[in-house]
Amino acid sequence: MTQLFAVRMDVALPPDMDPAERADLLAREKAYSQQWQRSGHWPQIHRCVGEYANLSIFAVEGNEQLHEILWGLPLFPYMTMTITPLAVHPSDIAHS
Repeated sequence: MTQLFAVRMDVALPPDMDPAERADLLAREKAYSQQWQRSGHWPQIHRCVGEYANLSIFAVEGNEQLHEILWGLPLFPYMTMTITPLAVHPSDIAHS
């Protein structure tokens, strides 16, 4: 059974990070996240306006799969995350 999670990811890269290292890290992050988006396990990603942060929705088989995906993020060591399990709202017309 698929479980939904909202994950807010705040990124704080070191200001003195080597520009080439930063570019490589960001390219790897983009490729990794797009792989999971294509799989259907990361159906939504939204930029938090004015912040180096995003709010993403994950559709996974459970906590372990979410943990695996998040720990695999190349930017993981530079992130603070807030994870919220989601449930269908009884007033959601798409699910009534």
